[in-house]
Amino acid sequence: MNYQNILSIEKDNILEITINRESKLNALNKQTLEELAHAIEGASRSVEIRAVLITGAGEKAFVAGADISEFSNYNLQEGMNLARTGQDNVFNAIEQCPKPVLAAINGFALGGGLELAMACHIRLASDNAK
Repeated sequence: MNYQNILSIEKDNILEITINRESKLNALNKQTLEELAHAIEGASRSVEIRAVLITGAGEKAFVAGADISEFSNYNLQEGMNLARTGQDNVFNAIEQCPKPVLAAINGFALGGGLELAMACHIRLASDNAK
């Protein structure tokens, strides 16, 4: 899968995932959730990867929640489906990942960003984490 919203780099048996939407404070949208789910699933299955590190691009935000501009036109059912998909395919997948998943929190971790950080097994916060 070609990623548009995350960077995924494997080095020394560690998969580093960077949510790369700095201009949107790394806010989560549907595509970003799909990409995260794919990367986490791959890491879970890989025999080479021993740990996963998740961070956000830039210094302002780890993840500043959901990208409300994308969801503003959703009806109730669409919103519920997206929330359920994010919970099942990303947050629960991280919690259940057989490899340790670390969150490197740089800047704001709000809403879904806080959920993402809390789903990780270990959380490391920079001096500017909020």
